[in-house]
Amino acid sequence: MIDEQTDKPKKNSFWRELPILLGVAILVAVLVRAFVIQTFYIPSQSMEHTLDINDRVLVNKLVYNFRSPERGEIIVFRAPGAWHGGEEGSDFIKRVIAVGGDRVVCCDPQDRLMINGHSLDEPYIFSEGGVSDPAASQEFDVTIPPGRLWMMGDHRSASGDSLEHWNRSQDIDNATIPEDAVVGRAFVLFWPFGRATWLSIPSTFDSVPGPQS
Repeated sequence: MIDEQTDKPKKNSFWRELPILLGVAILVAVLVRAFVIQTFYIPSQSMEHTLDINDRVLVNKLVYNFRSPERGEIIVFRAPGAWHGGEEGSDFIKRVIAVGGDRVVCCDPQDRLMINGHSLDEPYIFSEGGVSDPAASQEFDVTIPPGRLWMMGDHRSASGDSLEHWNRSQDIDNATIPEDAVVGRAFVLFWPFGRATWLSIPSTFDSVPGPQS
């Protein structure tokens, strides 16, 4: 009798506490999604074959509270309205090619982009059937304003990115995005499992010098 009487309050206590536990779990999940980590799916061809359509990535939304984006990182950002027909705030995913102060030139004699005078090998550029996209569709020479980023897709011929908008407008502010539009850094491709990989910075960016004064 004593065991049965003591067990009953414990069971009742669990059911009373269950809604609280569920509420806390939901709150934690919402806070994590809002401020720390969020999943995004890839809707277009612009990052092939680093990221293919319907791939899923995890995005660290906290990292840029402590530092600025770096060259070579893949980031999610709120695209300017001019980038997609006036709908301000849609999320895009591209690679950071250059940061504030950098000079980006196309191209060197081997048709490679040059950042601050350093030629950039880009093994991640889209290639299929032995044919790769060019580093850029036409020659250009731009210097990125402070606090802004020059973004390009890995599938250059299918990407609405900084180069496309520079070609259209010849306006460097229209062609770049402000750092405060960045949502976070994509750091891992987790779905499909067969393609799962870390999205690290390619070593080609290691030798890029800082902006030249």
